[in-house]
This record gives sequence, structure tokens and C-alpha cells, in this order.
Amino acid sequence: MCGRYASSRRPEDLAGIFEIEKWEPEETLEPDYNVAPTKEVYAVLDRPVKDADDKRPVRQLRKLKWGLVPSWSKTPEGGARMINARAETVHEKPSYRRAFAARRCILPADGYYEWVTGKQERNLEEEGKKKRPRKQPYFVLPADGSVFAMAGLYEFWRDKTLPDDHPQAWWVTCSVITTDAETTPLAVSPAEGPHALAEIHPRMPLMLTPDRWDAWLDPSRTDVDDLRELLAPPPAGLMRAYPVTTAVSNVRNNGPELLKELEGPEEGTLF
Repeated sequence: MCGRYASSRRPEDLAGIFEIEKWEPEETLEPDYNVAPTKEVYAVLDRPVKDADDKRPVRQLRKLKWGLVPSWSKTPEGGARMINARAETVHEKPSYRRAFAARRCILPADGYYEWVTGKQERNLEEEGKKKRPRKQPYFVLPADGSVFAMAGLYEFWRDKTLPDDHPQAWWVTCSVITTDAETTPLAVSPAEGPHALAEIHPRMPLMLTPDRWDAWLDPSRTDVDDLRELLAPPPAGLMRAYPVTTAVSNVRNNGPELLKELEGPEEGTLF
């Protein structure tokens, strides 16, 4: 799954990486090293500019809320639970299928956090014991330091309790698409700990390599079977993972120190 990630690149940098044509300075976000559900995040999308004479899709950098609210929802409360969409079923689930066909985006990140579920902890869960040892967080990122381009969806939701001219009348929300975690060896493995992403967690965000960006963002591509081909996992051996401080487990903690690589799991955590 993807429940937390880091996003520290400046909009100017993202504009160069993704060939952004339009972004509003007032939508600039501060670097966030502990992005959690319901936060505002950057999204790259192709969409005509509102009220413009030219109706062609324009590559934009937009600020969206993480946690998708389907357009038909009566309230936005469920958005916090809809942070991930499974690649295997995204084309058929009522909450995602419309967005999958017409409103796809890329959520740029430095990488994502995942908490390892060790064998001892799984045994405790199976025994029904409530008190569990601390999980060790890992940071997963491209081994070459490039941007982690997560496949995403976005949706519009109208708050009918507010007038049309109210700034919060429209919500624009998003979700990260996830897939099976890689079982192949990591490009760089920690000396002590997991040697494949699947040893950390069975799911991972679907990373899009640059050769798929244009096709994924193209709103004119609506054929479901054609789009599903873009959900294939990236080539193996592109990722690395390393242990980071358990401070990241508290959403109130934020800062570049959360990304500092530890020599090994913290004392008292499991692998």
C-alpha cells in the first residue's frame, strides 16, 4: 500500500522534469517529508485550462487533496479511506473506474515509507494479541535518485451546501494506484533487513517510468483494455530501501531528518 510518502522537490524542478506548461505560484507547497492522507499534494495532469479559448489538454502541476472522493458521494468523509486504488481492480470499482478512464495523474514523490511486518509480529497478530512491538519504517526510493512518479487518479466533488462562488465549493482529490510489491532483489539492499520490497510489505505504489508518462496522462486515451496495459509493473532492480527513524510514524514529525539512512533497524523494532 502507500500510506505515507515524502515530497520535497520544488515546483520549478517538477516543471522541468515533467515539462509542465502551467502552474500557479499561489498553489506552491512547502517540502513535506511526511505526507499523510488528507494532506494537499502535488499532482501532474493533462487537462484543458478552465475558461481558455484553446481546449487542448495542457500539462499542469496542481494541488490536490490526498484521499479520493467520488463525484457521486453525498459527503466527503470517505476520502481519508480511499488513498489507494488496486491496479488489479481499478478499472471496475465504482469509486475509481470513471477516473481511471478519464482523470489520471502522476503524484511525484522522493519515495515512500513502509513499515516492515516481521515474522514475530505476524505471529502476535495471528494469536490475537493487541500489544505489538514497534514496526521498523523503511524509505523506498529510486536507486538513481530520480523522481518517484506514482500512478494516480483524480476526481472532482461538488459540495452542494456551499454557493458556486465559494472557494471550497469544489474539492479535487486523488488516490495512489498500488500493485504487488517486487519479489526481485533491490538495486541496493540494507546490510541488515529486507532484500526485496515484498519482504517489507506485499503492496507498493505503481511507479511509472518516463516512457509511460505521456500515455498515462493523455485524457484522450479512454479504452480500458489499452489503459490496463499501462498498469504493468516497472522493470525490476530500479529501487532501493533503507531503514529510517521511527519518528516518521508520528505524522506530527516532519523534516529532512526523517530521510536519514540508519545503519540498521532501531533497537526494539522488528524484522
